[in-house]
Amino acid sequence: MFKNTFQSGFLSVLYSIGSKPLQIWDKKVRNGHIKRITDNDIQSLVLEIEGTNVSTTYITCPADPKKTLGIKLPFLVMIIKNLKKYFTFEVQVLDDKNVRRRFRASNYQSTTRVKPFICTMPMRLDDGWNQIQFNLSDFTRRAYGTNYIETLRVQVRSRHVLPTETVVGNLPAGWDGLAVYWESGLCPDWFFCQSCSLQSTAGGEKGCNQGNRCLDAASCHWTRLG
Repeated sequence: MFKNTFQSGFLSVLYSIGSKPLQIWDKKVRNGHIKRITDNDIQSLVLEIEGTNVSTTYITCPADPKKTLGIKLPFLVMIIKNLKKYFTFEVQVLDDKNVRRRFRASNYQSTTRVKPFICTMPMRLDDGWNQIQFNLSDFTRRAYGTNYIETLRVQVRSRHVLPTETVVGNLPAGWDGLAVYWESGLCPDWFFCQSCSLQSTAGGEKGCNQGNRCLDAASCHWTRLG
């Protein structure tokens, strides 16, 4: 889907306040629901996924099972709210051995298991809103000793979760709802550093054009220019 798209900075695949947030996603609902609501904490539209268990209600991207995302950016980022229910997501990648590997993270698993085609791992969620960032290149190298080429598919399953695209202080203000997106580790040219209020270099490193570096993703202070 995105193989022939110029990929730099951020590439969003779910935008909860957009007119069609799940346009490229397939939705499966049994004994549950997938709907948009307004979250009281952030006063923004979010996507609520709720089911009796994680196998009955989920979303998958791309919607067409014959297509792949073709996203080469190495960092997968999700913004979700911890509602103290079971939550799991899975991302399928292609490595330089032309093998499709799956990484599955769950908040109800306690140990990491690596099998030839799937790696399952625990995921800890704090109370409230969480920014989850996965270095797919690093995971592929550590688990399989191969190099990450691209992301093929992503799936989100939950008994009750609120994905969004809201910054919550950690992502650029103005993106009121980035739920699932990839990043290259480079800041787009419309960001500026709050520490010195200087615009970043287009496609440059995570730092402003005076060399001040952005902090890590968990405490990022980049802000979108108004």
